[in-house]
Amino acid sequence: MHALPFLIALASAVILAPALLRALYEGGHARANYRDRVLPFPFGVLTLAASLLALVPLMLVQRLASTDVFYPEMLSITVYALGVLALGLIDDTLASERSDGQTRPTQRGWRGHGAAALRGELSTGALKAVGSLGLALLAMSYLGLSNERWLLAAGVLVLATNVFNLLDMRPGRSTKAFVLLAAGLAAGSADLRQLWALGLFAAPALVSGVYDLRERVMLGDTGANLLGALAGLWLVLTLSGTGQLVALVLLAAITLYGELRSISALVERTPLLRELDSWGRPS
Repeated sequence: MHALPFLIALASAVILAPALLRALYEGGHARANYRDRVLPFPFGVLTLAASLLALVPLMLVQRLASTDVFYPEMLSITVYALGVLALGLIDDTLASERSDGQTRPTQRGWRGHGAAALRGELSTGALKAVGSLGLALLAMSYLGLSNERWLLAAGVLVLATNVFNLLDMRPGRSTKAFVLLAAGLAAGSADLRQLWALGLFAAPALVSGVYDLRERVMLGDTGANLLGALAGLWLVLTLSGTGQLVALVLLAAITLYGELRSISALVERTPLLRELDSWGRPS
């Protein structure tokens, strides 16, 4: 029964995706991608809609059939995933266009967002950073961790969320990174428990990722941040304290690199990464 959230959320996302695509088109919710193709945006809202709709049959089954369809850590997962989706949607909505239709100047990196906040401007990036930390501390408090492990887990969540946002500069890149990480963690633990635990949000995120990979939509921060949140949750729920510490250091290194250099440029000059990055993407 624990695979049921993944399956029902997957079906919800597949059914909803075409209608959401049309609604974004018709509502004028679009943005130019790196090739100046104007695409529906932010398609990450598919995960929010599909996961909430899937809760209706899932909760009916759990209550009326007196069976557990969710793992105990579902409360932590839901708090963080829904909160990150909300923060991403705020960023996609308020940081994209002004009321006169002109594009807002975009702050890049934590330094840019911090400088904007110090000037008294609304920095949705700073809001995401602080909000994600608050959500991570709240979500991890339900797992009964020691203070050290609680802070470590929260750090992994926040950095993973940010790293996947840094990766979302080309179609499908953040989704591929999530799939590779998830496959590695599942193979290492020889257990699909975390896939089913995260399934309510992971399944629709993967459907969104397919549309993104085929360059039919843009995920926006709503979708990219959610992928990072799921990656961070998978790391926290799978790894030991030592493993999480290693993950924290690696995520911090990627974050620092992304602040100082271009991740896309690194991918382009590394043959293996360039090949993997282009796989599945329209030419």
